[in-house]
Amino acid sequence: MIAGSVRSARVLALFLAGAVLFSGCDRLGLRETPGKLMETARKKAAAGDFRAAIRLYEEALDGTPATAEAHYRLALIYDDKLQRPSNALHHFERYLEIAPNGPFSNDAKKYQKEDEFKLMTALSKGSFVSQQEAVRLKNENLALRKRVVELVARKDAALASSPITKASEAKQNPIPPGARTHTVLEGETLASIATKYYKNSARWKDIQDANFNRLEGTVKIKPGQKLIIP
Repeated sequence: MIAGSVRSARVLALFLAGAVLFSGCDRLGLRETPGKLMETARKKAAAGDFRAAIRLYEEALDGTPATAEAHYRLALIYDDKLQRPSNALHHFERYLEIAPNGPFSNDAKKYQKEDEFKLMTALSKGSFVSQQEAVRLKNENLALRKRVVELVARKDAALASSPITKASEAKQNPIPPGARTHTVLEGETLASIATKYYKNSARWKDIQDANFNRLEGTVKIKPGQKLIIP
């Protein structure tokens, strides 16, 4: 009778220990699903914490239609809240690539056109653009966006040389708890890193999406840089 009670007590103790361990892991974010990350991101965005919302949405991205909405929500934050149309365009495009017939596809196309106009206006420094010129600029859309990304990257590179910026970089771009990371080696590219982790070089875009702010919207990486692997 006593031996049976001891065994029962041990089983109960093991069960409770397992429950505590599981709960602890969950609190650390090690078991968070993309859906849970997106839900938390929505709450952060509603509360005005856009930096945290961006980080959570980027962590949720996995390149599948199930998380395509994260691209759409990121685009809205960059467009409406942060006034960064080049970043917004990237995520609207990715949403339409992954979910061309998704529930937000029509809105994404509309916002995409609006952001293209914003970029054209900004690059023309507010001067009048004729209809013919607007058509030409629209046809050169890809080159235009690349130019904007390069200008933004150049400005951010100048800011990055500031000691204050360097000191706060880790704080501003935290690695999500439980996320996989990769330290870039000499000669590596996003495609080679994607091959290493996914056996599929085409998934380099997923890595770029998860590190969009770190890479300043480009595909340029450098040795020693830490990347999030979604």
